[in-house]
Order: sequence, then structure tokens, then C-alpha cells
Amino acid sequence: MTYPGGGAAGRSELATRLRQVVAPERVMTSGPGYDTGRTLWNGAVDRRPAVVLRCGDPADVRAGVRIAGELGVPLSVRAGGHGWTGSAVADDGLTIDIGGLRRVTVDAGAKTADVQGGATAGELIAATEPRGLVAVTGTVDAVGVAGLALGGGYGPLTGRFGLAVDNVLAADVVLADGTELTADADHEPDLFWALRGGGGNFGVVTSVRVALHTVPAVLGGVILYPWAQAGAVLAALAETALTAPDELTLQSGIVTGPTGEPVVFAAPTWCGETTRGERVLAELTRLGDPVVHRIAPTTLTELLRRNGESFPAGRHAEVRPRNLPGLTPRAVDALVAGGESMTSALSAVSLHVLHGAAARVPVDDTAFGIRTPHLMAENIALWEPSDHRAAEHRDWARDLSDALSGEALPGGYVNLLAPDETDQIAHAYGPNRDRLPAVKRKFDPAGVFSATPLPPDAGPPPGSGRPADSGPSADSGSPPDPRHP
Repeated sequence: MTYPGGGAAGRSELATRLRQVVAPERVMTSGPGYDTGRTLWNGAVDRRPAVVLRCGDPADVRAGVRIAGELGVPLSVRAGGHGWTGSAVADDGLTIDIGGLRRVTVDAGAKTADVQGGATAGELIAATEPRGLVAVTGTVDAVGVAGLALGGGYGPLTGRFGLAVDNVLAADVVLADGTELTADADHEPDLFWALRGGGGNFGVVTSVRVALHTVPAVLGGVILYPWAQAGAVLAALAETALTAPDELTLQSGIVTGPTGEPVVFAAPTWCGETTRGERVLAELTRLGDPVVHRIAPTTLTELLRRNGESFPAGRHAEVRPRNLPGLTPRAVDALVAGGESMTSALSAVSLHVLHGAAARVPVDDTAFGIRTPHLMAENIALWEPSDHRAAEHRDWARDLSDALSGEALPGGYVNLLAPDETDQIAHAYGPNRDRLPAVKRKFDPAGVFSATPLPPDAGPPPGSGRPADSGPSADSGSPPDPRHP
């Protein structure tokens, strides 16, 4: 990638200009800090920005955006670093790393939290739980709150409190000209609407205000069912997930079990009255003959921590999602075949659910485009860097996505879509796709920001080609790993 004044001279000019207005030690062109700023959860990404600006405050962000614009430098924004496609790192451009902006400020009386752009789900939960409050996050503690929420955010409390995006009350945004504003329902409502589901495609979100909630208790854990019962159990779990009471959010899918063979898993989270929850969760054991059954009172901190430990950073990844209105017999057959053909023991299929409160939000309230109850099938190929069968693993995820396509809704989940999935991108925003281009033209007319895919008429998609092939910002979730109880 080149830009006016690019090459060694251009990189030197970029670094020099930045060091004139921010602390010089935050402007990195090599060394350990530079490598930290260009490293993502997906170890397959190996991109080298000209400069990494490791921001210490929003003023650094404003300076970086302004100077990049003046020099015509490609710009990317790294927050939590969990997006698998690599859009958070710009080759030979400026990567604005806001991962150090991690402050979480809780207002217990108002039941809100102000969360800086680099803060993770684990940090948000750690700040809220001691106050008797819970926040809507994804399933892994290391995932950035803002990146997840701006694209949607399926998680363990979705049924009762909606997606993470439904809990965003305001956002502080640095625009392409370096100015900063706050968007909420009363200020810049068009931008506020677009950010909630349209992702970080309109500016750098340096902070979000999110709603907090109280719950009587949390029950959760994992149930594993034998592979011989996979078809019947998957179908039953899908029906249960889509029709469950709001208090139950049921993640399910396929992982490698303790013996090295595939198993079906259920990872329920109940956030309601305990006695009723115990009765509801007991029904899950009757959907098959569980080989593992671990359900108990727990905390969101524990649930997210265990998932994060089981899916550490550095492995190579390919994620190919599909949105399914349910599991038809053909979809079940495709999932079972996918489980039997997994090329890596680290790979998985995770079925996230949108139901309950998330399905009752009017589709035009936010840019998030699919409010029909559905399962988001996250087909995750994972392998160690030393495993040289990368092409096989990628093909497994892509082939499973293709096998599910005939049973899927037309649009996909933008936080996980790769730039080459144009069929899903075109429909990802549903009836909202016609409104997005106008907001994009108003707030980012030059197309500076490209964090997650937008419809073709709303600006260029992030990156080019198949992202994992070139090495692969939104954040993804992971299923529980039963091999590490």
C-alpha cells in the first residue's frame, strides 16, 4: 500500500510530525512496543504499519487522525485486537492503538458505565460486579467492549437485556478531520444510530457509555452430549435456545471433547430467580444423555475468564459465520458433517442465539440489521502457528459456511464477516442498508475508516482479498473448551 510521500521518506515524515505533537515515546516504528501494537488475537495476521501510535489519551487520537489525513496516510484503529480479519492494522499506514485507554467509570446510581475504547469485557465486569451490577458483553473476557458493541455483540445476557449494541447510550467519537464529538439520542442522532451496528466506520470511538443492570443470580456452566446423539441434540438445543425465556441465553455447538472426539456442547446462562432457573436448566439434561454436566451458581467474571483462558491469543484463525433462522434437517446434517470433518482439534462451531429482548428491538432503532430470532453460527477454524495445514483448516471453515448457505438468512454478522463475503455483506444491514450511505458521506466522506464491512454503496470494505491468506476491527466470541474444565 502506498500513499503520497510514502516509502522510507514518507514514514519518516509521519513519525516526525507525530512526535512534534504527542509524547515521542508513543510514536513507534520498531521495537517491542511497535510489535505489541501490531499484534492481534489472530496470530495469522502479520501486517507492518509504518507507525504505531500508542495513544495515552483522546488528544493523541485527535492528533493521529489529523496528521494522517494531512499526509494522506492509510489509517486503522486497534482497540481490543480481537477482530480476526486484521482490519485493525494497516500495512505501511498509521495504526492508532487505543488499547491503553482502558478506564471504566461506574455510576451505580444511574446504572451506567463510561468505558474507554480499549477496555475489555473482563475489565468492565470487574468494575461492575462488586457494585451488584452486570453489563452486557460477549463471551470472552479479552474482547474489547467498544469493538464488540458497535457491531452487535451476542453474549450470555442477550435474551434478557438485548445485544451489547442495545446497551450503548452514548459514544465519544473522533471524526476524520480530528474533531471530537459525543453522539447520543439527543446529539448527532444519525451518527449515534449508525455507530450502533455500523461499527467503527465513522470515526475513532474513544469511549462509550453503557447501561448496567441487576439480576437475582447467575447460573451457568457446560453440558456435553455424546456424538452419537449429535443430530437430535443439536436440533433440540436450537429449538430450546430460540424459544427460551428471556432469562436463559443458550449457546451451543460442536467442540472436540475430552477424549479427542467431537461432542455437542450446551453453555447456558440463566440470569433470573435461582429456583426457577434450576428447573429450566435441568430440562437441558433430558435432551440427550450428557457425558458431562457442570451447572452451578457462578459469576460473569468466571464465565468470561474460563472462555478466555481456553482460547488464548496467538493461534491462527479463520471464522466464517452464517445466520440461521433455525436448524432444518439439512442444516443439522451440514453441522454433523462439519463436526466429523474438523481438520483441527482446536476448531469449533458455536451457535449464538438472538431471541427475547434482542428480538423485540425494532429493526430501525439501530443499524444492526437482523432482529428476526436466529442462530449465529460461528464456524471457527483454529490451529497452532506450527501447524502447516493452514489451507486445510481454512477450507474446512469455508466449506461448512457454504454447506449452511442454502439454509441461512441472506445477511451475516458484520463483526465476523471477511471482506470477500460480499453475498452476506450486501444484506447484513437488512432494511437499514439504504440509510447508512448518507451517514457515511456526512461524517466520513473520504472513506478514512473501514473497521467492519459496509454495503458496497456505503464505502469500501476493510482490507482486500482473503484476509488470512495475507497474514487477517471487530471482536469475536468463543465457545467453552471442555478439554480444560
